[in-house]
Amino acid sequence: MKKIIALCLAAMMMVGAFASCGGGSTSSGDGSGDSGSKVTTDTTKTGFDNVVSEADFGKEKNAKLKVWGPDAYTKLLKKQCEDFKKLYPKYVSKIEVVVQAEADAGTQMLADPEAGADVFGFANDQLNNLVNAGVIAQIAPKYAADIQATNLKEAVDACTLANPKTKKDTLYAMPETGNGYFLVYDKSVVSDKDAASFEKILEACKKNGKTFIMDAGNGYYSCMFVFTGGLRLEGLKADQKTQIFNKYDEKKVVASMKAFSTLMHKYKGTFKSLNVSNIPSGFTSSKTRKSTCGAGIDGNWDTAAIKAALGKNFGAAKLPTINIDGKDEQIVSMYGYKSVAINGTSKYPRTAQVLAYYLASEKCQNERCEQLGWSPTNKASVDTDAVKKDVAITALLDQSKYSVAQVNIGKIWDPFANLGSKLCADSTDPSSYDFNALFKKTINNILDQ
Repeated sequence: MKKIIALCLAAMMMVGAFASCGGGSTSSGDGSGDSGSKVTTDTTKTGFDNVVSEADFGKEKNAKLKVWGPDAYTKLLKKQCEDFKKLYPKYVSKIEVVVQAEADAGTQMLADPEAGADVFGFANDQLNNLVNAGVIAQIAPKYAADIQATNLKEAVDACTLANPKTKKDTLYAMPETGNGYFLVYDKSVVSDKDAASFEKILEACKKNGKTFIMDAGNGYYSCMFVFTGGLRLEGLKADQKTQIFNKYDEKKVVASMKAFSTLMHKYKGTFKSLNVSNIPSGFTSSKTRKSTCGAGIDGNWDTAAIKAALGKNFGAAKLPTINIDGKDEQIVSMYGYKSVAINGTSKYPRTAQVLAYYLASEKCQNERCEQLGWSPTNKASVDTDAVKKDVAITALLDQSKYSVAQVNIGKIWDPFANLGSKLCADSTDPSSYDFNALFKKTINNILDQ
């Protein structure tokens, strides 16, 4: 309890400090627990270079910061942190970059925030837990105003949550990329036309002696088996734990599960349920090793590696359709955002805010887009020809139209993972398996946690 109180006080002090840095004529509530005080922000200025001033650092100097980022981003993240140091040499003396997967960042931060990074990237489904535990600092008002003005509304909404004390919508993180998955394929195996149909993709892979890879035993991907049938997540109850579902048609959801399971077993040996890390390596070939993968379901975090492996044969598209009871239905996925946030226990809260704001900037988003294939959330970046001509980013954005938002969700991952594993298990006979019972058990397991 003492730690949580200390964290909350730190967050309040940080926002109060930044409130004095605002300029211009537009006032807005800061959403902190400071008795509803008002701060001023100049909404006519946008972009990191125009918003940040040396006054933002306050009395902090020679800061030593730790930053968490995923393995694929490490090299570029180190460069971006060094670029930041060069901009503010008297305020920053050291930035240590540590590899930490975004999917696990929230768990690690909750376990021991004082040992965590000052600035860290995370997937937005973790936001509720971070805010409710008081371990994440809200974004300084003038940075929040710029983020809200320059980024896609959906991305900003994914970083926004009601302040537990004031109940006001508050920005707790800054979006850095869209987070989702799509179809990737070897054009020498699967044609662009066949890429529109799950059945034709599997047939093409089988014909060419290649595998189709997806992680069917991972809840992040296996949720598509029920989402395609019409199940939707509609937030959490007041306890911030219990999942709310839409009014779904159980027969359609079960029919979707059966359709996927039937294809998995029909193309046994071709369909492989493996970790997505096997997709880039599966596409890779050399003089002594032929590629083994023809297509798969992967995300923009692996785009650079897959492009390098396939070269001119690289193909990407939204997820295909699947035939359910004689009708082709669009496969529905999970779609969210990855964002950068500030540890509420940072010894250098002002400097950490500025660094996080820099990493979320248009410049850094463009660098991630160009070098890693990450889709930007900055509106100016999204509108560039480079993004529009990138088939992987286009595929991700196209699939986002057929997706369920990865925000305000409960403990769905393990139950969905179990469902996916059951659908593709060798012991499951799609012609006689009780999919209704599996679905009901999955829903009950989610609600009973």
